[in-house]
Amino acid sequence: MGKRARNILQILSVWLLFAGTGLAGNYPGLKVVDLQTGRPIPNPRVTLNNEVLQADGQNLFPLTRAGGRVRIRAHGYQRTEQVLPAFFAATPYTIRLVRQNPKGLYLSFYGIGEKALRDPALKLIEETELNSLIIDVKGDRGWIPYKSSVPLAVEVGATKITTLRDMPGLIKSLKERGVYTIARIVVFKDTPLAMARPEWAVKTEGGEIWKDRENLAWVDPFRKEVWEYNIQVALEAAEQGFDEIQFDYVRFPDSSSPRFSRPSTEESRVKAVSGFLQEAYQRLLPYNVFVAADIFGYVCWNYNDTNIGQKLEALVPAVDYLSPMLYPSGYQFGIPGYRNPVANPYEIVYLSLKKAQERTQLPSLRFRPWLQSFRDYAFDRRVFNGKEIREQISAADAFGSQGWMLWNPGNVYSSEALKMEKVPTWTTHLATVPDRL
Repeated sequence: MGKRARNILQILSVWLLFAGTGLAGNYPGLKVVDLQTGRPIPNPRVTLNNEVLQADGQNLFPLTRAGGRVRIRAHGYQRTEQVLPAFFAATPYTIRLVRQNPKGLYLSFYGIGEKALRDPALKLIEETELNSLIIDVKGDRGWIPYKSSVPLAVEVGATKITTLRDMPGLIKSLKERGVYTIARIVVFKDTPLAMARPEWAVKTEGGEIWKDRENLAWVDPFRKEVWEYNIQVALEAAEQGFDEIQFDYVRFPDSSSPRFSRPSTEESRVKAVSGFLQEAYQRLLPYNVFVAADIFGYVCWNYNDTNIGQKLEALVPAVDYLSPMLYPSGYQFGIPGYRNPVANPYEIVYLSLKKAQERTQLPSLRFRPWLQSFRDYAFDRRVFNGKEIREQISAADAFGSQGWMLWNPGNVYSSEALKMEKVPTWTTHLATVPDRL
């Protein structure tokens, strides 16, 4: 037998071998299961080379080719990504996801860059049950703490003050510690953008730029140019490695005096807010990041849009997680049965979450509330210390939320309310071990 004939025979033999094991173009598909139970995870988001895959009736994601980079995330689990092998066995390729329960604290535009605030926060994360950090990527004043590559951010002066020189380096360091990272982006409250683009600003009745109680300007939620700017900031944060993009002030001002580019009705406001979130969600899909929205605490109870465009049922399809701000001090009218919210922090948190769940029929892990870690400003000025904070945490835990987040605008936190034992952190790479190659 000649050399050429032997080569052809060898190639044919290999092809037949692969055909018999499902490797010659017969791709058995991919399944996503819980690492602990081995059970299929409902409704994971799977992308292969930026193409969104849809599962069949057997919770199997069909694969049309071998190889490529697959990215997977599911509510309540760590996100993961890996390169698929060039060849598959005859059975489905299985990826196991690790459960997660982010418990975080917030650092502001200044806090993330100030060593005296950042280091104590990171020490708490190192020593207590905390495992997550929420960082201002675009803060309340519209400022971005690092040198952004978004052209409009530079143009409007959002990056004039740099408090953090190396955001990707910080994210990498946090990842090495097993910290879940959340990029907070303040959307429609944006003084630099409003002043640089007055045609996009919220106006007074007389046509001047409107400002809120803090003397800060807002931009018009109806303007698609405003949507695009914030989405560009979000995409940059995703590229830097954040696990989650959290949109705050994704609402209309809580005032009846501003004027907008369109008539402000409940229908138009809800459409604008949910429309922005849906657009951002779709644009962020290839980046495999979770998307969340901060909402007023009373949005859990109010069946209208609370006059700010936040209607609970309309928000659900546009985000992975809803983050109601359940600060007892913010419930100026109380809730049914509890007229003194600061004296009943457990009930405020638990019953608000239950009301939101009752209305949406969502599993509890689709909620991650903000909890009060600051002095009361509305009732008796009491300091929220260990007892009050722990009651809120206990309420969120009893409800079964996807973790919780502590808010202190001064970025000063105490360990008094926190459990000191550290729950072992599973690193992401453990979630990518397949059954077989």
